[in-house]
Amino acid sequence: MTYWAALNFPSTLIPNYKCNIQRHLVAVIGGLDLDTSIYLANILGIYKIPQLTYGSFAPEDPGQSQSTSFYSMVPNEAHQHTGIVELLLHFGWTWVGLLAAESGERFIQTLKPLLSQKGICLAFAETNLKTTHLAAYYAMYFQLVQIYQAILESKAKVVVVYGGTKSMLTLRTMVALGEMEIVTQISVGKVWILTAQLDFTALSHQMNWDMQAFQGSLSFSVHSNVVQGFKFFLEAQKPIEANGNGFVKQIWAQVFLCSFPNSSTEEQASGTCTGEEKLENLPSSAFEMTMSGHSYSLYTAVYAIAHALHAMFLSRTKYRGVVEEERQELQPWQLHPFLRSVSFNNSAGETVSFSANREVEAGFDITNLVTFPNNSFMRVKVGRLGGEAVPGQEFTLDDNGMVWHRSFHQVSPLSVCNPSCPPGSRKEKKEGEPFCCYDCVPCPQGKISSQKVVVLVIFIKHQDTPIVRANNRDLTYTLLTFLLLCFLCPLIFLSPPERVSCLLRQMAFGLVFTVTVSCVLAKTITVVLAFVATKPGSRVRKWVGKRLASSIVFSCSLIQVGICTVWLGTSPPFPDSDMHSVMREIILGCNEGSVALFYCVLGYMGFLAIFSFVVAFFARKLPDSFNEAKFITFSMLLFCSVWISFVPVYLSTKGKYMVAVEIFSILASSAGLLGSIFAPKCYIIVLRPDLNCKEKLIKKK
Repeated sequence: MTYWAALNFPSTLIPNYKCNIQRHLVAVIGGLDLDTSIYLANILGIYKIPQLTYGSFAPEDPGQSQSTSFYSMVPNEAHQHTGIVELLLHFGWTWVGLLAAESGERFIQTLKPLLSQKGICLAFAETNLKTTHLAAYYAMYFQLVQIYQAILESKAKVVVVYGGTKSMLTLRTMVALGEMEIVTQISVGKVWILTAQLDFTALSHQMNWDMQAFQGSLSFSVHSNVVQGFKFFLEAQKPIEANGNGFVKQIWAQVFLCSFPNSSTEEQASGTCTGEEKLENLPSSAFEMTMSGHSYSLYTAVYAIAHALHAMFLSRTKYRGVVEEERQELQPWQLHPFLRSVSFNNSAGETVSFSANREVEAGFDITNLVTFPNNSFMRVKVGRLGGEAVPGQEFTLDDNGMVWHRSFHQVSPLSVCNPSCPPGSRKEKKEGEPFCCYDCVPCPQGKISSQKVVVLVIFIKHQDTPIVRANNRDLTYTLLTFLLLCFLCPLIFLSPPERVSCLLRQMAFGLVFTVTVSCVLAKTITVVLAFVATKPGSRVRKWVGKRLASSIVFSCSLIQVGICTVWLGTSPPFPDSDMHSVMREIILGCNEGSVALFYCVLGYMGFLAIFSFVVAFFARKLPDSFNEAKFITFSMLLFCSVWISFVPVYLSTKGKYMVAVEIFSILASSAGLLGSIFAPKCYIIVLRPDLNCKEKLIKKK
């Protein structure tokens, strides 16, 4: 109706308005359907009439609409594609279904590569969600039931639904028909992810249909906010007092299933409309009392035109005193520069402006659907996508209070083709299936599935062989365990800067590395004392054994514990904000508190490493095939090189790069220790077992 009036330029009658003086259109607002919006854009573009759409996304293909008069009150659809992928990754859903309208082929072709890049597969993709009149549903009866049955039988617990405003009518019809025909012993729940153009609209015959199948659905909707007075405005609506506004009477008759006297429409009504009915008493499926995303966009569009007109008239009166005559000469094309540069705060307190592509930078809300037994529902905002978000926080989601379908028992559902393979098995791809589907087959004999602890497993499995026994098994296991913790330390540095994480960062790093270096020092001293003890009459023999190694590790670590205790007691690390390192950016990080104590931790660790290096260097030529001294010498050389280089680099960097430098140093030094000390032993144990014998234990010069 709005577009019909827009094309009927000479007419003086526009719905709900009577313009006796102004006979020219200034702008057109409308367009829930993309195809209709594009057709109108091509026509209105000829006359340079601004067109503001509040529901349809701007065409991704510039060739579809070359009109520069097209303004979109909704964000770019590409943000929604990214948001869907981020939502699936957030919950770990890698096996999902896709249900789209006939016009959704482009959506599927755009989304498929994005999903594949992130390791997400499609269980099925149906494009038969047709939007048609009621009589055609009977012809589609069996097809809709078959689609719904395929959805229920699929292992995918998540279904992404894409379509226009009328597609929801077809979806609800499909679910209702499917539940009548398919009788299941248990409730089969699905998580429906609905795109922004879908809305829970219902025809008169659908108002009493069960909504429980959509419990826990997640929906992307154009960002909206609470507009003061909107609910009061709806509560005050009376069709008798509509003053010729026939739209209110039509809605009233449809939602209350009644008719007005002398009504020209032939409706199957159960009674006569009194006008005293209350909109707030209707279920949400019939009428929502809150402003939806589409309504909010429409509301904003009206104000955008009003502010643009105001700015244009102000610019005219600045140079001319006559205003009334200028209004008569208003041309639609004159409004464009003011509309493109418009920027204002609406009554909800949000800034409204257009991007270079003539799109409102509003973003999307992520809502969770909560249904009630009376077929009413409530949309709960649980997340936000895009908009004026802080860089790095474009996607936010609070899933603590999220409601799921009753069949999931309030546990976040799992939607994967196959669960993770248990230890001792490996993945084997299924022929003809997507990469997300695989079989779990036992590992071949002699192979293990975990790569992170492969060295530790090798030593435990060969613990009775000479090469392992000759190098103090218990000390080796301790060293390998703390080396594994060294590789895990960067995870604390990658966590958000909070009070607990800031305290743990340097403390865990200092203590774990101190124990690691202490184990290396204990190994070095044990090697030296073992050869001294072989001399006849040596008194050192009584010191050689596990007790000496344990004492060295304990005493060296105890000193570092004391330093960390003093640090925590005097000036502990704390979360801080850096507003000076980078212009126009505030960097959240951890302040070390006492820099002197931080370097004391590093200095003590360096002292142990240098002492180990010196002892190992002098013991590197001792006659033993399994002498570790030469490997420890090289490992300590790498370790010291990394941390000596760390100090000047750390002092010369600022902001987030300081964390990156420390993480690199941790990983590099840990890898150096692991490779230098244990790689030669693993080579002998795995590839050269002939050298792992008692006869090779001692080799004299």
